[in-house]
Amino acid sequence: MRMGVEMIRNHWFWHGVLRRCFFFLLVMFVLSIVLFFLARMAPGDPLQSFYGDALEMMSQAEQDAARERLGLDKGMFAQYAYWLLNSLQGDFGISLKYKMPVADVVFPLLGNTLLLGSLAYILVFAFAILLAVFCTLHEEDWLDKTICKVGTAAYYIPAFWLGVVLVLIFSIHLGWLPSSGAYDIGKSEDILNRIQHLILPLVVMIASHLWYYAYMIRNKLLDEVRRDYVLLAKSKGLTRREVVWKHCLRNVAPTIVNIMAISIPHVTGGTIVVEAVFNYPGIGNLAVESAKYHDYNLLMVTTLITGALVFLGSFVAQMINEQIDPRMREAGVIRW
Repeated sequence: MRMGVEMIRNHWFWHGVLRRCFFFLLVMFVLSIVLFFLARMAPGDPLQSFYGDALEMMSQAEQDAARERLGLDKGMFAQYAYWLLNSLQGDFGISLKYKMPVADVVFPLLGNTLLLGSLAYILVFAFAILLAVFCTLHEEDWLDKTICKVGTAAYYIPAFWLGVVLVLIFSIHLGWLPSSGAYDIGKSEDILNRIQHLILPLVVMIASHLWYYAYMIRNKLLDEVRRDYVLLAKSKGLTRREVVWKHCLRNVAPTIVNIMAISIPHVTGGTIVVEAVFNYPGIGNLAVESAKYHDYNLLMVTTLITGALVFLGSFVAQMINEQIDPRMREAGVIRW
């Protein structure tokens, strides 16, 4: 009997995985169509990105020939079909700005973005949980009230403004930390040098997102400590600290995972801003450049990668939720 139940659970698990994989492919397909046509309807001439000032010295016949070589002379539907077929074979086209294959431009920088985004994501939620628990343990105390006020004020400070201020103080005035880049020239393998370049971007990322999520987790914990089982646990001699850490935090874990899932687009957007401020070589900064220079192929890939990361993050969060609380498998907290 028990083996039969496990077989049914495994069946539904893999059924859910396959269904979500199909939905993921469908979302990527629709997203690629929307991005492709929106990018090409935007004002601007992609030839200007490819040839720069030399375009003004080209005759109309030369410009027409250049459009034909770049595949810009065909209709938009034909261009999309051509791009899609090549992309399925791993050929994402040529970057109009960098004059090299898009894959060679994007993938070396993807690791930088994943490193910055992953570290920021982990640190934001590690500190958010600790801060939420601390505020819960000191509910309505002066410490809780002070943290709430300071956290709210910090949340409304623009990330780009905070980044500029930190650069002025720690890079220009004090000279302690680098102001841009992922590492100094020739020191790509130097871990300490990479850490130094990550400090300021991480500080901005954490300051911009910490209190927003800490406040949500704090409120869920405060709701949890008012439940009947908490009174029962206290009557048995458990302290508030023990109840919060051993019971309340575990019970709100699925909610925290959901918050972490829906935060991925928020944190991803913050990464793009931070990369632009600190000129950090990642796909966020690359996406801004591709939009600025009408680099269609580069814009498609960077945006699709961002969309894929958001979807996969939500997918993983749902799977973790189902393992934490099997009731969500039947209830379908997140529908796909």
